[in-house]
Amino acid sequence: MLALHPIDAVFNSESRVLILGSFPSVKSREVMFFYGHPRNRFWKVLSMIFNCEVPCDIEGRKEFLLSHKIALCDVIHSCEITGSSDNSVKNVVPNDISHILTCADIQKVFVNGKCAYKYYKKYIYPETDVDCVLLPSTSPANAGYTADELFSHWKEILDYCSD
Repeated sequence: MLALHPIDAVFNSESRVLILGSFPSVKSREVMFFYGHPRNRFWKVLSMIFNCEVPCDIEGRKEFLLSHKIALCDVIHSCEITGSSDNSVKNVVPNDISHILTCADIQKVFVNGKCAYKYYKKYIYPETDVDCVLLPSTSPANAGYTADELFSHWKEILDYCSD
């Protein structure tokens, strides 16, 4: 079934890090914001990195991202997908992230998981010539990583968020 990405990118001119996921889960599409599944560890890991409380609502999450100079978007604009399974993704149309790269002071692009990496390299990298860093997925499906292990990889973003 064809699914369109319903969530606007979060960024401003001060954003220095761009984090890209693949495509919103069913739960994220329901709540209309990134990483809306309660078992996804994205918000927990970022809160660990910045040593602060986990933001609980959409406005708090937007403020959290922007206050830490993080832009957030997904690689895929539309695709056919079954449920939330990255393995079922096909007929991908990528997001155009050029407006983020033009408007923000992006120093580094990170991708959340192998699916995002695969489609970034296939569609976005050839258009932008901006390389990315693959980080392990925060998805509950990536049970092979504990929150502490995710933290040890994800803390690299700190190098680009500080002044």
